[in-house]
Amino acid sequence: MTISKKINTLLTNASFIRKMFEEGERLRKQFGDENVYDFSLGNPDVEPPKAFKEALKKIALEPITGMHRYMSNAGYPETRRAVAEALAEQCGLSFKENHIVMTCGAGGALNVVLKTILDPGDEVIILSPFFVEYKFYIDNHGGVFKEVKTTDEFELDLNAINTAISANTKAIIINTPNNPTGVVYGAGSLADLGKLLETKEKEIGHAVFVISDEPYAKITYDGTTVPSVFKYIKNSVVVTSHSKDLALPGERIGYAAISPKIDQADLLMEGLVFCNRTLGFVNAPALMQHLVAGLQHESVNIAEYQEKRDLLYDNLTAMGFKMIKPQGAFYLFPQSPVKDDVEFVRIAQKHNILVVPGSGFGTPGYFRIAYCVSKQIILRSLPAFQALAKELGIHP
Repeated sequence: MTISKKINTLLTNASFIRKMFEEGERLRKQFGDENVYDFSLGNPDVEPPKAFKEALKKIALEPITGMHRYMSNAGYPETRRAVAEALAEQCGLSFKENHIVMTCGAGGALNVVLKTILDPGDEVIILSPFFVEYKFYIDNHGGVFKEVKTTDEFELDLNAINTAISANTKAIIINTPNNPTGVVYGAGSLADLGKLLETKEKEIGHAVFVISDEPYAKITYDGTTVPSVFKYIKNSVVVTSHSKDLALPGERIGYAAISPKIDQADLLMEGLVFCNRTLGFVNAPALMQHLVAGLQHESVNIAEYQEKRDLLYDNLTAMGFKMIKPQGAFYLFPQSPVKDDVEFVRIAQKHNILVVPGSGFGTPGYFRIAYCVSKQIILRSLPAFQALAKELGIHP
């Protein structure tokens, strides 16, 4: 066989998201772009904010000498200082540049962190529903993932987490605002998780890291804010990117930040920098590091996303679809009207609607809608959703 047996098996069970994207390509060729309603991929349709374009123009017209050369594997000091200052302002802790590693997006950051902390067989708890690539990232570095369900409202289930933690548990990955539910974990939940982990760490004799995956942290609605995990959990690491808040997914720019409270923080940083290099990332993209340094308080127009959320949420719930109203990110996660969510997705495809089954996120019985598409696609899709609801007998 040309490829390994392991990779061949993983390919067979590849991401539902990509499968839906490929199905969309087929349907577009058959019916035309305007007649296909593709909600499968979280690829923002909005453009980066004006401040990014101005910074890009300035650096193109007034280039910095040596700006395309290698730098420290951790990233440019001035960029890391800018990130540290923003984090210190947010949570009140004494963040410095030596708590930050610039990375190739949040995916790169997660791999760097997991490579640094995991020994073979170490367990990482992931909370369902979860971003499917978590399982592969953990496996990349010899870890074992352990799925733990959230509550019916997709909040942290502390009892379930408590039961799942064992002597082999090395980390818990949380994602807030969550992909695919849009749920934001509140300050009370994070504080309770921090207290639980303090107790469990004494029992098992070692730290349990909370890795908070936060690429949607600035995309929140109705006055919701994302509490800083650093305020409530000692052994916390944030991984994030500017893919969503600055609409730069193709630029692969992000960072990992560790809490200044972590024991042996300097050693952990040494490990992160080493792994950033030896995993082959070497360093985060130089040009993007220069640009995002001055954009830590910028974001895309959140009102555009809230309008799309409200448009879909209001119309779909009126049609009989049931779901939790998202507090952030740009996804809806409705219950599947039929028990088999994969079968529901196939039925939706007959109406040229492309969504992703909840099974792809470890939570059967639901489906995900990514509404980071144009408003016109949403408006054109509503009659198709209505026809789908009528076919399934849920339209009131």
